[in-house]
Amino acid sequence: MPSRAERLAAALEAAFPPAEVRVADDSARHAGHAGAAPGGETHFSVLVVSPAFAGMSRLARSRAAHAALAAEFGGGLHALSLRLLTPEEAAAGSTARG
Repeated sequence: MPSRAERLAAALEAAFPPAEVRVADDSARHAGHAGAAPGGETHFSVLVVSPAFAGMSRLARSRAAHAALAAEFGGGLHALSLRLLTPEEAAAGSTARG
């Protein structure tokens, strides 16, 4: 069975093709916090670079990413830090958060 990180990456790649997706499990840094499970896989940082975000506001990008990951939130995903960029924003070194 794939890890949650692998499932997150697959769902985001499918939702925003073509996409560069990087997923980091930050669960260990949140041990003992609300929503943290003993086995981890609850807190993630995600970078998605896709032309699909062109013309979308930060809020629209975030809503689209959350919609793509709805099943994971229902299955124990607690926290998600998102950076959702177009290729142009990524090339310009954007620090915008989505």
